[in-house]
Amino acid sequence: MTTNGPIRILLADDHPLLRDGVAGLIADQPDMMLVGEASTGLEAIDQFRRHRPDITLLDLQMPELGGIGAIKTIRDESPEARIIILTTYKGDAQVLSALRSGAQGYLLKSTLRRELLDTIRAVHNGLKRIPPDVAAQLAEHAADDPLTSRELEVLRLIGAGKANKLIASDLAITEETVKGHVKNILSKLGASDRTHAVTIALKRGIIEL
Repeated sequence: MTTNGPIRILLADDHPLLRDGVAGLIADQPDMMLVGEASTGLEAIDQFRRHRPDITLLDLQMPELGGIGAIKTIRDESPEARIIILTTYKGDAQVLSALRSGAQGYLLKSTLRRELLDTIRAVHNGLKRIPPDVAAQLAEHAADDPLTSRELEVLRLIGAGKANKLIASDLAITEETVKGHVKNILSKLGASDRTHAVTIALKRGIIEL
């Protein structure tokens, strides 16, 4: 990675219009240069290997391989890589997953025109950037008891519309065990019923359907 000259940027997003908009913002900055673009997670990894950018802008949801998977691969190969997630999602679970995977910045697409350039410069200088409302969500749930892997499986199957009996069959466990998991899920998420639990989990990015 270079330290002198313009900040070299790789942009990965599956929406051409968004890429065009971001490219236009960067083109007007004398201290920045777009060196590569990608529309899938796998392309992002290939472009990173080719260009070794100073900053990588990654969409969270992309075909073939999502942003989290791309971050993990890039950071495994280049621990010094500086990555900013671009997303429409502000669920705390997704933010936490991105940060744990190695992202240094997290930007909502609705704020790109206002926040993108400052965030690129900040992350390039070694800082982390998270929107205040997203940071507030992280703080709100920091002490929450996380769902276990089995509880996540049960929750996803609830989200798929399956009753306890079918969930028990799918997971090869008893219906009573499923009921116990559902009780724990409702308690941990502060949900009033199964539908409410799924709604909360989707909003926070705990599960995807």
